[in-house]
Amino acid sequence: MPTIHWLGAGLSSAPGIRRLAASDRPFVLWNRTLSKAQAVLEDVSADARELNWSELTTAVQPDDIVVSMLPADFHQRVAELCLQGDAHFVCSSYLSPAMDALDAEAKAKGLRFVSEVGLDPGIDHLMAHALMADYQASGLMNPTHEHRFRSYCGGFPSKPNDFRYKFSWSPLGVLRALKTPARWIEKGAETTTEKPWQALSSHTVNLPGGEETFQAYPNRDSIPFTEPYGFTPDFNLQAFVRGTLRLDGWAEAWQEIFAVVDSSATGEDELKRLSDSLWKRHAYDPDESDRVILHVEMTVTEGDNPVWSGAFALDEHGDKTGSAMARLVSKTVSIAVEAVLDDELPSGVSAAPSDPQTADVWMAKLVASGECIVRV
Repeated sequence: MPTIHWLGAGLSSAPGIRRLAASDRPFVLWNRTLSKAQAVLEDVSADARELNWSELTTAVQPDDIVVSMLPADFHQRVAELCLQGDAHFVCSSYLSPAMDALDAEAKAKGLRFVSEVGLDPGIDHLMAHALMADYQASGLMNPTHEHRFRSYCGGFPSKPNDFRYKFSWSPLGVLRALKTPARWIEKGAETTTEKPWQALSSHTVNLPGGEETFQAYPNRDSIPFTEPYGFTPDFNLQAFVRGTLRLDGWAEAWQEIFAVVDSSATGEDELKRLSDSLWKRHAYDPDESDRVILHVEMTVTEGDNPVWSGAFALDEHGDKTGSAMARLVSKTVSIAVEAVLDDELPSGVSAAPSDPQTADVWMAKLVASGECIVRV
C-alpha cells in the first residue's frame, strides 16, 4: 500500500494531517522540528520524522504520495524528488511555470502532480467549475450575453481589531502580494494596476447569515483563469476578477504599511524587517478565532435584463479543531491526496479538478467534514 509523506507541520497543516493519519493508510509526517510533528500526531497512530532530504529520498518509494506544505520555494525540489522516485506530488500553492514544465515527464511515468488544491486557490476553483456547469445545463447559455464573474476570498479575525487584520504566519507573503501587479477584466476591458490596494472597491456579498460589505481588491493575474473556467474567447466577458476581501476600514488602518511598500527604497530586506515588526504586533493569540470568507458568483445579463445568476458562499470561524484557514486549506489537500490514491485524477501536472462531478464530490466531502458551503 502506498505511503503518504506529508512535509511540514505548520499552522495550515494540522487538520488535514489528522484526517489522513486517522485512516488505515501508511502515513509519515516529516518536519524540520521533530517535536512539532509529534505534537500534531499526539493522539493519532502515525510516524513522525525529522525532515532530512537524504532520508526522505531513500524513504519515498514508487507510487507513494508526497505532500509539500513547506514554503513555496521548496515545492520544485520536492516535485523533482518525486520524479526521481516515481512518486506522486500534491501541494496547495499556485502552479508555477517550472512545475508546468514537468508535465510531459510526469505523464510519461503515469504520475499525478497536483497543485492549487487548498482554499484559494483550490475551493474557489471547485465553485467556479460547478457554477459554469450549472449555467451550461440551464439552457440559457449564450456567449453573446454579458457575463460577469467575481471570486473573492479573505481571512481576518473573528472579532475585528483596530488594524482590521491579523497574521496566522509570516506577514512577508502578504507584503509581497501588495507589491505584485494585478490584471483583471472590468467593463469589458483588460485592466491592470501596479499597486493592488489602489484598485480597492467596496464589495457586498450575500452570505449564509445575510449581506455584508467588505473592501476588495484584485489579486495577481486573473486573466489566465478565464478559459480554464470555461470562458472561451467568444464569450462577452464584461467582468472577471479573482481577488482578496478585507474588513471594512482595512485600507485606512494600513496607510502606513502602503507607504512603506510603495517606497522605491523598499527592497526585500526592508520588507522582512517590516514583516518581523508586524508579526510581533499583529499575530493571532494562541486561542484566538479567525474567520474565512469565500464568495464566488457569476451573473449573466442581456442589456438590463437578468438572464442567469449563481453563487457559492463559505463563511467559517476557527474552532477547537483548528483555525478556519488551516481547516479549509489542509482538508482540501487531504481530499486531493485521496483522489490521487483512488486514481481519480489524470496523470501529469494539474490544478484542482475542472470536472463538475468531481468538484461536487470534493465540496460534499468538505461539508461532510464539518465545513459549510452553500449556494446563495
